Amino acid sequence: MFKKYKKIFFWLKWIGIFVLFSFCFLLINEWYIISSTKEFLFDDIKKIPQKKVGLILGTSKKVKNGYQNLFFKYRIEAAVALYQAKKIEYIIVSGDNRTSDYNEPKDMKKALLQHNIPEKAIYLDYAGFRTLDSVIRASKIFGQTSFTIISQGFHNERAVFIAQQRGIKAIGFNAPDVGWYYGFRTYFRERFARLQTFIDIFLINSQPKFFGDIIEIGKVEQTE
Repeated sequence: MFKKYKKIFFWLKWIGIFVLFSFCFLLINEWYIISSTKEFLFDDIKKIPQKKVGLILGTSKKVKNGYQNLFFKYRIEAAVALYQAKKIEYIIVSGDNRTSDYNEPKDMKKALLQHNIPEKAIYLDYAGFRTLDSVIRASKIFGQTSFTIISQGFHNERAVFIAQQRGIKAIGFNAPDVGWYYGFRTYFRERFARLQTFIDIFLINSQPKFFGDIIEIGKVEQTE
């Protein structure tokens, strides 16, 4: 009987050590991302440096219950504010278009047009399946080595961190956050996304799912 419990305690000890190690690792990874990017994120439109291009990171226009997605709404409004303040000249809308009924770039473009952003200033990236894809494609496909990423602050931290690790000089403009009650699932998923970022960057050197032909911002007008 004693040997049986001894074995159980042995495994409980190692499980506890693993859980503690994992928790510490997550905290260190979180601290590293935040500390590496805090000087490159801006909330005040008056203080953010001017860049040629702004990159809006995609999200769905509506949530599952059919209501408006505030993450989407606030990102669009942030991009419009940057454009109107002449802090950016062009906007890349990058997101997922997995089906004919789900197309983040087209939804973002439509929303920008409704805010009187000229069509010639909008470029669509249909292969922004993940944040990593969107950031790297802005450099490799759209030729931008320095640009402004537009999303919520927690998302910008990870996106700018990815850019830094790939030699891209990106800054972030923080759209307003959404309350915890409304955005709990998104904030919860972000914890795992940051762990995936560590794996992508430092362990497996992940690349975008698709590359493609070069698109010259300001010279080639992208249409649907």
